[in-house]
Formats: sequence, structure tokens, C-alpha cells
Amino acid sequence: MSYQQQFHRWLHSDALSPEEKAQLQAIADDPKEVEDRFFGLLEFGTAGLRGVMGLGLRRMNVHVIRHATQAFAQVILAEGPAAAAQGVAICYDCRVHSQEFARAAAGVMAANGIPVRLFEAMRPTPELSFAVREYGCVAGLNVTASHNPPEYNGYKVYWSDGAQLPPQHAAAIAAQMEALDVFDDVRTMDYEQARAQGLITLLGRETDDKFLSHVLDQINDRQAVAQVTDAFRMVYTPFHGTGYQQIPYVLEQLGIRYLHCVPEQMVIDGTFPTVKSPNPETPESFALAQKLAKEVDAQLILGSDPDADRVAIQVKDRKGDYVQISGNQTGVLLLDYLIGAKRRAGTLPENPVALKSLVTTQLAQVVAEANGVRCYNTFTGFKFMAEKKNQLEAAGQGHVIFSYEESIGYMIGDYVRDKDAVTAALLLTEMTAWYAARGMTLLDALQAIYETYGYYGENTLNLVMPGLEGMGKMQAIMAALRQTPPDQIAGTTVCLQRDYQTGTERDTATGETTAMELAGSNVLGYQLADGTTLVVRPSGTEPKIKVYVLASGTDSADCQRKVEQYTAWAETLRHWAD
Repeated sequence: MSYQQQFHRWLHSDALSPEEKAQLQAIADDPKEVEDRFFGLLEFGTAGLRGVMGLGLRRMNVHVIRHATQAFAQVILAEGPAAAAQGVAICYDCRVHSQEFARAAAGVMAANGIPVRLFEAMRPTPELSFAVREYGCVAGLNVTASHNPPEYNGYKVYWSDGAQLPPQHAAAIAAQMEALDVFDDVRTMDYEQARAQGLITLLGRETDDKFLSHVLDQINDRQAVAQVTDAFRMVYTPFHGTGYQQIPYVLEQLGIRYLHCVPEQMVIDGTFPTVKSPNPETPESFALAQKLAKEVDAQLILGSDPDADRVAIQVKDRKGDYVQISGNQTGVLLLDYLIGAKRRAGTLPENPVALKSLVTTQLAQVVAEANGVRCYNTFTGFKFMAEKKNQLEAAGQGHVIFSYEESIGYMIGDYVRDKDAVTAALLLTEMTAWYAARGMTLLDALQAIYETYGYYGENTLNLVMPGLEGMGKMQAIMAALRQTPPDQIAGTTVCLQRDYQTGTERDTATGETTAMELAGSNVLGYQLADGTTLVVRPSGTEPKIKVYVLASGTDSADCQRKVEQYTAWAETLRHWAD
């Protein structure tokens, strides 16, 4: 069916309200917009669905939500009656339509005979992962678009281990979406009717208490906070999102006496009126937090994204300015701290392991291995880290104490299998207080790590390519890099060319090709003669290609020079498909 036919089918469907039909009628004379909305399904990947809200096959709306959930239900039902009877857990964030979408998904699951545990109100993403495991659910789903701008919404899907879907299940759902009609093949049920019949039950305080008990068990050193409690001040912002209750609670339980929350951003609002984008990775998002921090003379600023799975920090430098510590640097600091804190507390397990994504700083591996902790790389995404954690621990080959990605995501403990800003916020604060008790800031601690283990620098470049045209450009760029792999980048020889789709590595000097451990993902990597690693991959959640520059050098200036050199090359990729 062509995109014009799809458009007219939606326009005349009985499933749409008069208001919805009026919205479609308003774009009838804009063929490019019609094509962009209807040329095909919104792709379902290992990160689920994510897109701009609006009507159409390629937009996030209640009809697409129901269609995807019916496909998900089919995959669950194929596991057999016992699996289906385990039910699913459903959560949602603060975004516009999130509650509506979550209830619509619950109605589809209920209509398919799959019991639903639905959170009574919005909750952090890690609590959804916890609930799947705690209640023995076969699967879970969370309506959220994480840190994306306010016009987006999304749909994260989890399997029984509490991790986001492995590729084979995501592929099965995508296949079902192709096979099922978006209107005719969807079973649905009224929300109140499903609740009355016991097919939907609500999760509330009792689940919060269980989750938070596990979080607080991760505290390593209460005394560190007690030593500085009269002088330690910090600022927190949830960016209008789901961290607004649980993160202040755990910080207070840790013993933080002077916690100042940004009042304007403690207001729940899915339009995120105080920021351009609610992404803690963006230093500009912390403008209000910095203003408050200067007023109260805070040592630490901490911000969680709207679904509270990612967290970023800023600290005061010697000049009194607040500077952002990158996800790469924060993860290295936290890894180094946890190893030491667990050793001091006698809780470091035998055969400890750390996990990181292959696009995360190489310094993490250096720090881990120097301290007797094995470190493994995985593909980007905590589903892969969860899979590796489960595999290692089931085989008795190690106990994972920490997993992280450069994009400010951290997983600690055994009760979740996804990024967890609640636990990370607790431990980042504990770590900051521990250093403060020794007269050090996190910047001092980071410099000490560099002096001990060597200097490393990183940058991530986002090449945004929206719409149908952008999708074609991204595919063309990846195809061009594969067809003619570069032998030199920015004047430096490429020693190794890696294609993680085929799982092969080619030595450019000898021409020899060998197999790698990681395979099956649309990622390309280049090891350069000066020790720099470059990685190129399309984002799984946003319309952009991401280029990662991972450099090492004799000092910070040498690292920065390399980062700038290869970032400039990465910028040229924008024009490869022109």
C-alpha cells in the first residue's frame, strides 16, 4: 500500500475520532509531510519505538501504541500459556500522552488475556526493570522517550530478566507488526473494565519500598557523608521528570542535610518549559541548577533525565565555576571509587568484573585491570551488558560490580538490568562526600587518576539527519564506509578496520582478516597508528549518526589536540551522502 493510500485509509477509518481526522485533513495538501508520516511503519528495534508524537504510521500515537502492543502480545503468547500467565509490568514517564499510551497498551495486553501490573503513576525506568524481576513477569514495557525533546515519546520493551529486549525478540515483534493490520488485527479492552475484571492491577508504594530498600543497600560508607554533613551542600534537578521523589529520598537517607532541589524543575511537566531539551548531557540544561548552586555555595550539582535512568554531574572548580564532568569521566571516577570503597568495606566479591560499551573510554579498562577487576566490552545498550552479566554470573566466571556507558548511564547491583539514575545518584553523592572529607573535589580525583593511569580524552559527535531524506543519508554513509574503508583518517594511518556487523577485523598492513568476539551490529571501528580509536554507528533511538573519538596521549593537551583533529574529520561525514 502506498503512503497516499495509507493516508486516505487513516483519514476515513472508523478508529479515528473527528478531531484526529481534522488533524490529518490539515496536512492533506502537504505531500512531503504525508509521505514522511505514512511511507512505512515506525521501526521497532532493540530500543523499542521512539518518534515524534502525531498521527501516522511513523509517529507516536495511540494507534501505533496499540499496534505495537498487539505484536508484543503475539510474541508473548507464542511462549505458551504459562509464560503469558506471568503477566507484564507497565510503567510510564512525565511526557505528554504517556499515561494515555500506557493505559492503551495495558488494554491490549488485557484483551489478549495477559495480566498487567501497571504503575499507579509515573515512575523511574529502573523501577520498571526491578518490577519485572521482582514479580516474575514475562516482560515489561515503559512509555518514555528518555531525554528527547518534548515533541517525542517512545516505548521501551523488556523481557523476563528485566533487561530491554534482545535482538531476536525485537525482530519477532517487528515481524508481527509487519503482519498485523494497524486497525483490524488489534484486540483492545476498556481500561476500567479490565481493572474491574482483575486483568489490570496497580503497583504503588509497596513496590517503591522494595526497590528503594535495594538501592539503599548499595551504600558503602555512611561515615564519609557524616564527616562532611555540616559543610556539604548539593543541588538536584529532575528536569520536570520521574526522579523528583525517589532521588531526594535516597540522598536524605544517605545523610545529606543540605539538599537544594531546583524548585522550577521539581514541577512535573512533559513540555519541559525551563529547558530547550531535558538532556543532562547538555551543560546548558543546568542553567537554573547553577544559579541555585551559586546562591547556596554547593559543591555538587546532580541532574537526572525525565525517566530517571541517566544522571549527570557538575562540580565547582577552583575558580568557583561549575563544570560538567563527562559520562566517560564520571564512570571512571565511580568505578575507581567503588573498587576502593568495596575493598575498605570488605564487600568486593571474588572475581569482580566491570562492563562498558565499546564506545566508552579505554581508561575504564586500564583502571579496572590495574586493580584486579576484569573488564569486558559490549555493544552500546544495557541489554547487552545485562546479557553479559547474566552469562558471566550463571557460568561462575565473575560477579559484575559496575556497568556503564559514556552517555551517562550506570548500572549497579543485582536488582535491575538497565540504567539506574536513582542508585547512581546515591553513589555519586557518596563518592563526592568521601573525597570532600579528604579535601578533594572530583576534579582533583580525576586528575589523580590521569596521573596514575595515563591521559585519555573523548568526544561524541552527533550528525543529525531527520526525516526520510536523513534516513537515506545515514544508510549511504555507512554503505560508503564499508565499500571503501579508509586507510588514513585526518592524515593518520588506520591500522585496523573493524566491521561489527560481520564481526571481522582487517589489518591494513598485512591484509589479514580475523574474527572478533562482538558481531551483529551496524557499527564500524578504526584503530589508528597514534592509539586513537574511532567508532561510527547510527543511533538506535534518534535520527542521527554518532561518531566517537577515543584518544590517549602524553598529557591533557595532547589528548585534546587528537580529539579536535578527528572530530574535524568526523564532521566531513555529513557531506558524504550529498
